[in-house]
Amino acid sequence: MKKNLVSRWLQTRLGFFGLLVLLLWVKTALAYYVDFSLGAADILQHLLMIFNPLGTSVLLISFGLYFKRPKVSYIVMLSIYILSSLILFSNVVYYRSATDFLTFNTIFSVGKVANGLGKSTASLLQWHDIFLLGDIVVLILALARGWLKFDPHKFTSKRAFTATTIGVFVFLLNLTLSETNRPQLLTRTFDRNYIVKYLGIDTFMVYDSVKTAQNNQIRASADGTDINKILDYTKKHQVPANVNYFGKANGKNVIIIHLESFQQFLIDFKVNGQEVTPFLNSLYHDKNSLSFENFFHQVGQGRTADAENMLENSIFGLPEGSAFTTLGSDNTYQAAPTILKQNADYTSAVFHGNVGSFWNRNHVYKNFGYDYFFDQNYYDAAPNTLTAYGIKDKLLFAESIKYLEQLQQPFYTKFLTVTNHTPFTLSEDDTNFQTTDTSDTVVNNYFVTAHYLDESLKEFFNYLDTSGLSKNSLIMLYGDHYGLSNKDNTSLAPLLDQTNNQEQTDTWTAFDNAQLQRVPLIFHMDGLKGGIQKQYGGEIDVLPTLLHLLGQKTDDYVMFGQDLLSKQHQQLVAFRNNNFVSDKYTVLGGKGAKSTVYDNQTGAILTDLTEEQVNEIDQLQDQVTEALSLSDSLNYKNLLRFYTPNNFIPVNPENYNYLDQINELLNKRKALGNSSTSLYSQFGHSTTGMYHTDAPEMTDSKADIEEFPDMSQNKTSTKDKTNSKKATTTSQK
Repeated sequence: MKKNLVSRWLQTRLGFFGLLVLLLWVKTALAYYVDFSLGAADILQHLLMIFNPLGTSVLLISFGLYFKRPKVSYIVMLSIYILSSLILFSNVVYYRSATDFLTFNTIFSVGKVANGLGKSTASLLQWHDIFLLGDIVVLILALARGWLKFDPHKFTSKRAFTATTIGVFVFLLNLTLSETNRPQLLTRTFDRNYIVKYLGIDTFMVYDSVKTAQNNQIRASADGTDINKILDYTKKHQVPANVNYFGKANGKNVIIIHLESFQQFLIDFKVNGQEVTPFLNSLYHDKNSLSFENFFHQVGQGRTADAENMLENSIFGLPEGSAFTTLGSDNTYQAAPTILKQNADYTSAVFHGNVGSFWNRNHVYKNFGYDYFFDQNYYDAAPNTLTAYGIKDKLLFAESIKYLEQLQQPFYTKFLTVTNHTPFTLSEDDTNFQTTDTSDTVVNNYFVTAHYLDESLKEFFNYLDTSGLSKNSLIMLYGDHYGLSNKDNTSLAPLLDQTNNQEQTDTWTAFDNAQLQRVPLIFHMDGLKGGIQKQYGGEIDVLPTLLHLLGQKTDDYVMFGQDLLSKQHQQLVAFRNNNFVSDKYTVLGGKGAKSTVYDNQTGAILTDLTEEQVNEIDQLQDQVTEALSLSDSLNYKNLLRFYTPNNFIPVNPENYNYLDQINELLNKRKALGNSSTSLYSQFGHSTTGMYHTDAPEMTDSKADIEEFPDMSQNKTSTKDKTNSKKATTTSQK
C-alpha cells in the first residue's frame, strides 16, 4: 500500500520536484563528509552541514514549477538539477587537487589553464563519483521510457510560490543559525570552507558572483590618487638591506628553480632508510648556501601562479581566482626581469615544459618584461615525455641547455619544474625509488616524484659545475606551495612521527597543517655562506631579498615584502585566508574570540592570553589585514599604471614575441660577434655535450639535448629531428 502511494506520488509534478530535491540534498550532504574537509567542530555545525543543501535545493528547483506546460516544467526542473549536480561534481574534483572550491574567476579562466589538465582530472576521479552524476542518466531514462510520467494536471502559481517560500524560509533559518555560530560570516570571510560549511555550495557560488561583479566595478572606478595609500604603506614597511649581503651577487647570473609542490619536511626526510632528496639535502647544508627553515608559501587559489606573482613582484595573489588569469593580460607590473634589464642589462628567460597558455603565462610574461619564454613548443613533447602538466623534469633541464647557453650574460632565468605535481605519477622506468606503503597512494607517490625531481636537480647542477656557470651564478631554489593537502596529512602524520603509530594521526591538529605549509628557500653561490637561517618569512619577501643580494636598491618600487636578511625584517607571514604565523604564534580563524592561537614552540593552544598578548596578536592581525587589503586594491584597480618609479620605463608587451626565439637568439649572438657574452660564445662551441642524464627517453639519442626543434611544425618526431641533424648543427655554428 505504501509502495503504491509513493509510486503514485512520484507520478505527480510535486512528487518529481520532491524527488529531485531529495536526491540533490542527500548527495550534497554526503559530498560534504566524503569529499570535503569542512571541519565541523560541534553538533550545530554538523546539523548545519546536513541541513544547508535543503533550502537552496528547494529554492532553485521550485522555479520549474512556475511553468504551466508539464513537459516544460519537468525539463526546467531537471535542467536545474543537472546544473547543480555538475557544479557539485566539479567542486569535488577541484577540491581533491586544490583543497578549495571553484570560484567564478576560476571557472571563467578555465580556457587559459585547461590545456594539459585532461589526464590530471581523470586521475582525480574516484569510483563513488558515479553517485554524483549517475542518477541523471537514470532520471532521463525514466522520463524517456515513461517510468516517470509527465503529470498533465494543472499546477497553480500559488502552489509554486509556496514551494519557493518554503525554500526561502529554510535558507533564512539556516543563515540565522549560521550567523549565531559564526558572526559576520559573509562580511568577514577568512576561508571559503566556512561559507560552504554553513550555507552550502550554491550559496557560495552566488556570493562569489556578487563579489566578482563588485571587483569589476571597483577597477572601473579607480583613479591616480588610489595609489598614494599603497605608496605610504610600502615606504614605511621598507627595511634596510643587510650590509654584509648587499651586492654579494652583483653582476652574477640568476638561475631560479621553481620546485613544484615541494614542502620543507622533505629536506633530510628518509623513507625505508633512504633519503628522499639526497642532493637537495646536501645543497641545503652546503657552506655556500643560505637556507631558510621557517619559510612559508603564501598562495591562494592561484597556487603556482600566485607564487610566481609574489616572486617576481612582491605582490600578493588574489583572495579568489588567479591574478595571472583574471588580471595578468592587462595589468601593469614592475617585475624583476624588467628591473634587472633596465638597471643592469640582464637578459631574461623562462623554461617551462607545458603549453604557454597555461595560467595565461604567454601574456603575463610579456607584461613582466621577460625576453624569452620557452614553452612546450620548444621541447620534444612526445607522449612518453609528458606528465599531466608538461614534460618531465630531467628532460626539461636537459633540453633547455641549448637555449640557456645562447643567452647573453648576465641573465635572469627561471625553470618551472612539473613532475612533482599532483597526482604524482611516474612510470617504473623513470625511477626505482622504494616508497612508503601507506593506504594513501597520493602520499606514496609524492615521495617518488620528489626523488625524481631531486635526481633531475643533481644532473642540472653537474652541468653547471662542468660548464663553469656555477662560478658566475646565484642559484635560487624555492617551493611554490604544498604538495599534500590537509586530507593527506593524516596519512603522512605517522611517518613524520617516525614511530609510525596511530596516536600521531589521532592528535593531528590545524596547527600541524599550518606548519606543513613551510617550503624550501635556498640561495646558493660560491662564497655566499650564511648557513641555515631561523627567521620566519614567506614568498612575498623573496624579491627584495634577491634584489639586495644583486646590489639593486628597492626604495622606489612597490613591494609588500621585506629583505629576509635585514636585521629589521619583521617575522610575520600573512596567509591568503587572513591567518598568519609569526616567530611566536600561529593564529588561525580570524581576529578576536573566534581565532585560535597556537604557541609555535609547543604547538599548544593558548587559552589564557594576557592582555599584552591579546593586543600584540590583534596588532599583528591588523597588519596582515592591511597588507592583503592594499595588495588587493593594487591588483584589482591596476594601480601601478598610475605610478612609475624613478628611471623606470613601463613595459610595452607588444615589444615581446615568443614565436621565433631560436632565430632571435642565434642572430643576436652572430650580430654581437666577439662582444657576445653567451656561454656558447665563451667556449666557441656548444656545451650540450657536457650534459648527462639517465632519463630513459634519452638513452637512444641525445638529439633533443643538442638540436633545436623544427619550429615550422607543432610536433616534430624524433625521426624528423634525426634526419635534420646536419642542417640544425650548421645553424648553431
